[in-house]
Amino acid sequence: MKAAEITWALARPTVGTTVALATRLKVYGKDRVPRTGGVVVASNHFSWVDPVVLGVASPRVLYYMAKVEAHRIPGVGSLIRCMGCFAVRRGESDREAVRTMRAVVAGGEALGLFVEGSRQRSAVPGPIQPGAGMVALQEGVPILPVAIHGTQTWSGRVSIAWGTPMTFERIPKGGRGYKEASALVETEIRRLFDWLVFVHQRGRPSGVPPAAGHLGNPHGSSRLS
Repeated sequence: MKAAEITWALARPTVGTTVALATRLKVYGKDRVPRTGGVVVASNHFSWVDPVVLGVASPRVLYYMAKVEAHRIPGVGSLIRCMGCFAVRRGESDREAVRTMRAVVAGGEALGLFVEGSRQRSAVPGPIQPGAGMVALQEGVPILPVAIHGTQTWSGRVSIAWGTPMTFERIPKGGRGYKEASALVETEIRRLFDWLVFVHQRGRPSGVPPAAGHLGNPHGSSRLS
């Protein structure tokens, strides 16, 4: 078992349970997460707590990127590396980080990316960067979109909605293809986020996942209407 898997196995029943209770976490569509094989998990990002709640909500260990400055903080750097984080230099081309991202999914692991590139202050998902599309197309793995709602306002109620895996066999590799794939993922993350807004307005009923697929009613399942 890898170090990150050991760390999460120990953390889930302790730290994970505490986080879930503190955030009143609800997770929708968890069964859509592929249990094996390389995959890029593409999420929106509001708060420093997002990696923790998403990690708790995922049945698999997510290997995250974290800015190199975080890795240099005494104690924090060691902890996040034990949890599967690797460093990236934001704002510049970081070939080593790109190689690591590709190696993670090529090795059959789940790569966790906050695809907007930084935390969003507008309380809604923002434009996403092409990194997820690049990794997915280069390595031939799916992107799994997921939306987080609640961490932007600290309302004490956090919800996560998993989408369905997206594949891009017909999209060519290269800059144009990466942008095309990213646009599709951005649309899907926003659809999932809007569905969570809708669900929050109705008291967050349990057991009703967002509609599968990447098109259609932004509110997802008609069972909530």
